[in-house]
Amino acid sequence: MAQGEQLSGGATNAPGLAFLPRQGAPRLLGRLLLEHLGLEALPPFIESVGDLMALAGFQPRADAEDVWERDGQAVRAGESVLEDGARLVWTWPLNDGDAEDTHHRVRYLGLASHDLRGALANIRSYAALLLNGRIPLEPKVQRGLETILRNADRALSFSQDYFDSTRADLGSLAFERERQALEPLLAAAVERHQAAARTAGVVLMLDGHIPLPLVNVDAGRIQHAVEALVQHLMARSQPGEVIHVRALPVPGGLRVEVRREGVPLSEEEAGLVFAHQERAFREKKLEDALRVNLARQEVEVHGGSVGVETDRAGTTLFFTLPLELSQELAPPASLQT
Repeated sequence: MAQGEQLSGGATNAPGLAFLPRQGAPRLLGRLLLEHLGLEALPPFIESVGDLMALAGFQPRADAEDVWERDGQAVRAGESVLEDGARLVWTWPLNDGDAEDTHHRVRYLGLASHDLRGALANIRSYAALLLNGRIPLEPKVQRGLETILRNADRALSFSQDYFDSTRADLGSLAFERERQALEPLLAAAVERHQAAARTAGVVLMLDGHIPLPLVNVDAGRIQHAVEALVQHLMARSQPGEVIHVRALPVPGGLRVEVRREGVPLSEEEAGLVFAHQERAFREKKLEDALRVNLARQEVEVHGGSVGVETDRAGTTLFFTLPLELSQELAPPASLQT
């Protein structure tokens, strides 16, 4: 629904906003948020959108992370973490038809994903079975099966990204947070692409860093986001160039960087990294644009943000993750098993 479009009751469907500073009382930016939640005033002690919705009596809906319900009323709510660690909280009312339509579309996507990925998985399984070495194969047949296997893996990955990104557009991206160290996720992302880096003649390395606070994240989502940024820069790297993956503390959270040392992206290219539709039409292919867009969605569902920086020595893709207020330091990477 476009901004300013009228609801059946005559009210304008616009977001309610509130500002949560790192210190001090929360502040309303207009009164729509109170109307959406049925409140007379903001609670004086809230530190996140979850606190606000819980105090207003809303419960998160199981199939949509940012949709909250109370007595049959559905509200979409979220937050953005600002550079100084403060939070901008927003709410958006959903009528019954919106919520029901979203629920049906998510179920439909689930059926489509099951049918498509099931067929691709069967093709992959049979190709892998024939390549297990137990059956002698002519070289031409083996090369053909290896091509089938590679393309099946690529299609499975692409279809997963497509369905996940579409679910995210509907506010229904599945993820499960767990308090954990970030370093093993970065190490796993780097290790997974070492073979491709060696083939391309690119050095891919995980930089050391000081001990980092634990983060409350979905490990698979954050690892996928890191891998998407690595793959994007690796595809544009020249033999001999170096890609660094690192994480460092910043005010209010952590910043994860993937930096390519080499010829930087142009200003136009940098501005299009996360503009997936425009990139897809320009490049006439969707795979990388979709993967990077899903990385953005995966970061944003955690309350983080993404960005691109360039200088004369290279290009840095990065994302930030907010920290929980109660933190404890993870052990140094050298002590982790």
